[in-house]
Amino acid sequence: MEIYLIRHGKTEGNEKKRYIGSTDQHLSGTGRRELTEALWKGGHGGAGLKKPMSVYVSRLFRTKETAEILFPGVELAVRDGFNECDFGEFENKAYEELVGNPAYRKWIESGGVLAPPGGEAKQDFVKRTVQAFEEVVSELLVKHASCGAFVVHGGSIMAVLEHFSFPKESFYHWQAKNGCGYRAELSEERWKAGERKLTDIRSIP
Repeated sequence: MEIYLIRHGKTEGNEKKRYIGSTDQHLSGTGRRELTEALWKGGHGGAGLKKPMSVYVSRLFRTKETAEILFPGVELAVRDGFNECDFGEFENKAYEELVGNPAYRKWIESGGVLAPPGGEAKQDFVKRTVQAFEEVVSELLVKHASCGAFVVHGGSIMAVLEHFSFPKESFYHWQAKNGCGYRAELSEERWKAGERKLTDIRSIP
């Protein structure tokens, strides 16, 4: 089975380099233009991707809007488990606004592992994301799907690939630009046997 993990297009917050996690922003005009004209000219077919039966997205507007552009006419299946990490007090703020904040410095020094004040710890975020991915793969296996498409968030992609990538790579190795992502192979036989790995991972589009 082919697995597509694609980050949503740009929002205004992304363009201003703000921490946009639980903040529910729409795609910006630039984000839409990049998806239709530059990154994904010709759509998913032009990028060499199959048309999935359904596309899995988070609850947030930016993933749904991106999926509608990349996979027009395909059913969207919303899964809250794929929502981006909640950055708490750091939400919708840029580095310049936070650099003097002791809590922010402590969070940065931890490599983003600690929970921001009022936000979500990396451990909890990764746990729910991985669980959501495993649940969807189980659904896809029952449907005998040839591919599974996920239009989600940068953090969601990093969490999934840190956990399932083979060869194994670290969380931040899997950073993806807006509108970009990865394709991978999943062996149905091995997955069912408990060998849960994503292999032959390549960049898309």
